[in-house]
Amino acid sequence: MKIAIATVQVPFITGGAEILCNMLKDELKKRGHQAEIVTIPFKWYPTKQLVNSMMMGRLMDLSEVNGEKIDKVIVMKFPAYYVKHDEKVMWLMHQHRQAYDLWDTEYSDLTDLPDGEEIRDLIKSCDEKYIPECKKIFTIAATTSKRLKEFNHIDSTPLYHPPLNYEALHCESYGDYIFYASRIDSIKRQRLLVEAARYLKSDAKIVIAGSGSKKELEYIDKIIKDNKLEDRVTMAGFISEEEKINYYANCLAVYFGAYNEDYGYITLESFFAEKTVIVHKDAGGPLEFVEDEKNGYVINDDPKEIAKKIDFLYNNKEKAKELGQNGKKSLLEKNMNWDYVIEQLLS
Repeated sequence: MKIAIATVQVPFITGGAEILCNMLKDELKKRGHQAEIVTIPFKWYPTKQLVNSMMMGRLMDLSEVNGEKIDKVIVMKFPAYYVKHDEKVMWLMHQHRQAYDLWDTEYSDLTDLPDGEEIRDLIKSCDEKYIPECKKIFTIAATTSKRLKEFNHIDSTPLYHPPLNYEALHCESYGDYIFYASRIDSIKRQRLLVEAARYLKSDAKIVIAGSGSKKELEYIDKIIKDNKLEDRVTMAGFISEEEKINYYANCLAVYFGAYNEDYGYITLESFFAEKTVIVHKDAGGPLEFVEDEKNGYVINDDPKEIAKKIDFLYNNKEKAKELGQNGKKSLLEKNMNWDYVIEQLLS
């Protein structure tokens, strides 16, 4: 079968969405299909360009290529899911969240624009017109399905998948540091973990890996310097997959501070490495996996509370081990594997 994976990408920025598309392509190829990722560049500002991007999504022609029919299109992200195709299947990562759950929050760049409400209404209207064209509608998580139902009254089915290199994730020790690997951004809230370092009473350390927003990196750097946390907090920058696996293998626990995350690879990576996770009550997707005091901790977004949990785990490493092992067990019970995902997408 010839299968196109339709998505978008902000040029020069790579994250979980791009990893997922590449994993899907590789898994389809392993099963004998021809698969290709078709990407349109996405720019959300000014609003005129956002509308142009929506038009690009609709105007893509993926009916055939070089005289050969494209049998199926799997659409992943806004606005690539506007593409026309008779055999269009959705596996939704997320919509344009600034028009939905992030509207009227500090994370939306539409709210305060003169034509923000008009653009929001246009996005909602187009989503409700073009998403139902799909033969099947899946999402990557129940959180995403809940948003689609709440805002657009469209039913969908969550379809979970394992993270990249999950077979290689393992546990070697429960060391002295809390690990957080993610794109650096205000919505990921690395700053809360850094601020928590000010209140630590144990000798626990913090390692934050990832690249991203220059503004956010400067903000975090200021917290570190102003509070003399250089010996406590390590900003590791961009790291390789091998380095990430090693950090997971030897950390004490993992912090995942993101706000209303769609899915959250970090939770899954942590559990496959048998490490417990600290998340917040507004974490979104991770709350589908993290059970408070059973395989992790679900707490308020308060640096002092974060520090208390870190100190507790540092002083009770057997508890950290128990929670981490419970996390891995919970994933194995969910039968999270690619065979099931591909079967659902193509059936």
